[in-house]
Amino acid sequence: MTRERQDRIGAYLARASDWVTAAELADALGVTTRSVRNYVLALKERAGSLDLVSAGPNGYRISLDAWASFRSATAEPQLETPRDRLYGIVRRLVDSPDGLDVFELASGLHVSESTIEADLSRVRLLLAEAELSLVRSGSVVTLSGSELARRRLLSRMFRDETERGLIELESIQREFSSHSLSEFKTALLSMLTDLGYLLNDYGIDNVLLHIAIAVDRVSKDRLVPELGSEPHLASTELTRRLGELIETHLATRVGAADVEYLAYLLATRGVAAPGPTDSPDARPNYLNPADLETVRSIVLSAGKEYLVDLSDEDFITRLTLHVQNLLRRAQDHSYSRNPLARSIKTSYPMIYELAVFIASQLQRQGSIEINDDEIAYIAMHVGAHLQQQIRRDDLLRCVIVCPNYYDMHLLLRDRVTVLLGDALEVVKVVTRSDVAWAELDADLVLTTIEPPVPSDSILTVQPFFTDADADRVRAAIARLKRLRRRAVIKDEVLKYFDGALFLRNAAAQDEESMIRTLGELMRERGVIDESYIVGAIERERMSSTAFTDSLAVPHAMAMTATSTSIAIAVNESSMPWGDNRVNVVALIAFSEEGRSSFQRVFDQFVEVFSDRQDVQRIIRKSTNFAAFIDELVHTMDS
Repeated sequence: MTRERQDRIGAYLARASDWVTAAELADALGVTTRSVRNYVLALKERAGSLDLVSAGPNGYRISLDAWASFRSATAEPQLETPRDRLYGIVRRLVDSPDGLDVFELASGLHVSESTIEADLSRVRLLLAEAELSLVRSGSVVTLSGSELARRRLLSRMFRDETERGLIELESIQREFSSHSLSEFKTALLSMLTDLGYLLNDYGIDNVLLHIAIAVDRVSKDRLVPELGSEPHLASTELTRRLGELIETHLATRVGAADVEYLAYLLATRGVAAPGPTDSPDARPNYLNPADLETVRSIVLSAGKEYLVDLSDEDFITRLTLHVQNLLRRAQDHSYSRNPLARSIKTSYPMIYELAVFIASQLQRQGSIEINDDEIAYIAMHVGAHLQQQIRRDDLLRCVIVCPNYYDMHLLLRDRVTVLLGDALEVVKVVTRSDVAWAELDADLVLTTIEPPVPSDSILTVQPFFTDADADRVRAAIARLKRLRRRAVIKDEVLKYFDGALFLRNAAAQDEESMIRTLGELMRERGVIDESYIVGAIERERMSSTAFTDSLAVPHAMAMTATSTSIAIAVNESSMPWGDNRVNVVALIAFSEEGRSSFQRVFDQFVEVFSDRQDVQRIIRKSTNFAAFIDELVHTMDS
């Protein structure tokens, strides 16, 4: 019984924020319901007096307030799990220049010598990834490698231990610093703003971790001897003022090489250098022309492939600045963690897919590896740009019905425009009481008089439009847009399913075998060839296609299918997929002619499977292809 699985149950219940059955939890973790009961009991014991988890006929439910208190109270590092012990050993090695005696280590950790020997084998694998090595002389083991590599390893381990990659200043301070990092961050942000830098708060928190580690290491006389081959991206002024801030707020004078490296980290992770970027002539002189052309070529290709406009020069310039820093992070395997990666992938799958395409091209041309966190940062750039392109056509067309009484209809129209102008376009105001309701051509009708027949698209409001009315209208807008999206996918996606491409409880050991199983069904029918299956596997290795807790949508990035089709497996028992476990796997193959429908189908298909209760019902009732289609239609219509 491990704390890790107990914590995963707590996190799952917290995300659900409602009753969850033991069977669902067991499926999510890949264990038995009996194990779930044992994990929940252990979790409640660890919570002590906190009323953390409630059990009832509907399963389990967690108190979000108690969960927050529990996480805060258990944030102190422990050595209970194998990973905890592994990281604890590495920390001791990093802090022990003369090495550690294996027998004394076993005694101090209250484990057997054979357990320590097994742990050291795992330590060697971890160190190899960090460009470090373990040297042994008799019973003494010593760490070998550069100081920078040691610091990067400490940073990586710390981030691995934080939930969802979210770095909390209190946790950093508790682990590495005796001074207030919050006060230091405030001063740092003020200094960067004063110098005109554009800030990335997630990146800055990553740099604060490096700064805290550096200060801790310097206090132990572990200095960076020289900068080596690291590029000097940070300005002299930034370097000078950063050193002053560290000395003032953290009471430590770090060496020139240390502060230059920290300024370099800040320049490549937390800030974008100042300077106008709105015209080619005004671009910063440190923007590499070759990088600019590479990024321009890639994003224009992505825009053509996914039918979106990415040609804006300001967007390309800003993305190039980001990519230059990303390439340097990738080269030294010091990626910037993104706590929004999961939510971006789930909420904006099409934007994430665009980012994956861009990242895949960067990988090929730069011979580097780009992880999910960095892909999510690219998605943030792309999403922010596309958000600015929302057309007026996206507004719902609205008719207001308000019988004439002086200028009341004008006041109502103006009030609706002020409160809802970002979501509605008032195309007509009807000032008569004898309304031809059937002839009103609009997505939504707001009326001060009761309609003869109730309708989802007709909403009665007060003549003096209140904030409460505005809230009701926004809820109606969201519902109508959802139904509109569902109607689009219902009309399009259902024609892509085929009973011959449906599997129930398909057995597969891993992602690749499931992709091949579904792909073979398509290949036998001439929909795709072997190269598409290989492309889907390559795309999966790039970044997991598990877009929700229950759904994976593997696909290739090339639209080479003879016709657009979806092969789907609906399994009662979940299987591991990336860092998730999924019950539904839908291999989507798009043809060149289906390019225009790709965005609608892809985004909305993921949305259909984003509601936990809907997915559970689909899984439970889809005993055959006909039942699956019935449940899918029911879900889309609801």
